[in-house]
Amino acid sequence: MILVQTDRDTLLKPLQAVTGIVERRHTLPILSNVLIERQSGTLGLVATDLEIQVTTSATTETAEQKSAAVTVAAKKLQDILRSLPEGTRVTLETKDARLLVKAGKSRFSLQTLPSEDFPRLAESTVAEATVTMPQRSLRALLLRVQYAMAQQDIRYYLNGLLLVLEDGSLRVVATDGHRLGYVTQLLEGVSGRQEVILPRKAVLELVKLLSESDDPVKLELLQNQVRFTFDNVVLVSKVIDGKFPDYARVIPTNYSKHFAIDRLVFQQALQRAAILSNEKFRGVRLVMTSGGLRISCTNTEQEEAQEELEIDYAGDALDIGFNVTYLLDVLNNLSTEQIDCAFGDANSSALITIPGDLDFKYVVMPMRI
Repeated sequence: MILVQTDRDTLLKPLQAVTGIVERRHTLPILSNVLIERQSGTLGLVATDLEIQVTTSATTETAEQKSAAVTVAAKKLQDILRSLPEGTRVTLETKDARLLVKAGKSRFSLQTLPSEDFPRLAESTVAEATVTMPQRSLRALLLRVQYAMAQQDIRYYLNGLLLVLEDGSLRVVATDGHRLGYVTQLLEGVSGRQEVILPRKAVLELVKLLSESDDPVKLELLQNQVRFTFDNVVLVSKVIDGKFPDYARVIPTNYSKHFAIDRLVFQQALQRAAILSNEKFRGVRLVMTSGGLRISCTNTEQEEAQEELEIDYAGDALDIGFNVTYLLDVLNNLSTEQIDCAFGDANSSALITIPGDLDFKYVVMPMRI
């Protein structure tokens, strides 16, 4: 039975939207598959890893009105479609527990699994809070702090991003215990307070799927889930159950030592110095004196890199160490010309902000070097 006849790109685009969450090798083989459903001229595609589910659709020209469904290896089908020239006509046909992919003189026969065995996420129906915003705005918020999320930390609540809806604003916070990223944006129609921890994988997938456009994305906080609806994509994710650290206590408010610096100049100096940093500890020393900043890195071979920058600084001298990766992460993910750096003493965290912008804060803990 012919499932769909269409051009390659009509099929590939929605398939790429869902396959990002698919694991190639899974203890449940069907989770490596994508569910393809045809219903009266529309082709729906669904992928899940039991924590996150992405659904999308494409309008097709198939005359066949009868419903049909099949599941097939998502990455294999994607690789096949990618390898075909643009604009190629593609036919998907089901036959004897196989999916036949026909394109020109190319033929592929893929194993399938029954569509009724595909484990869909049970979606909550009642939204506890709903907001709509431009896709580019949500994507920018996520990009500004997502690098500060933990990876596979035993404190599972750090392996994600805190979303807080509270009285006219959306706040996004990430921390791995060594550094913390905080960003907030005013939003209309937000009342009361709701907060959830969105898993790391869902955050990374959203950053890939959201576009740099003013097209809307609807964010719904459900019972133990979050749902994002944009373009023709619906991403549903379970939330992490746990208590996120009190981020307000971590952000310093009264530092007296600070200077503004050109972001690119600082970034490039750190990148050069980091070449000779210790590969395991990645330490960098910042020595501030009146009018100057010295950046230095050493490694176990006794090699040393040193950079001298002129800064407008008149405070007390300060010698402090950091993980250079943590400093570069924030500089790489900002687009502003200038940044502000504020410090307490050699044992206190540093605060990086944007001049004239109270909505973004990045806190990084010092390290002994």
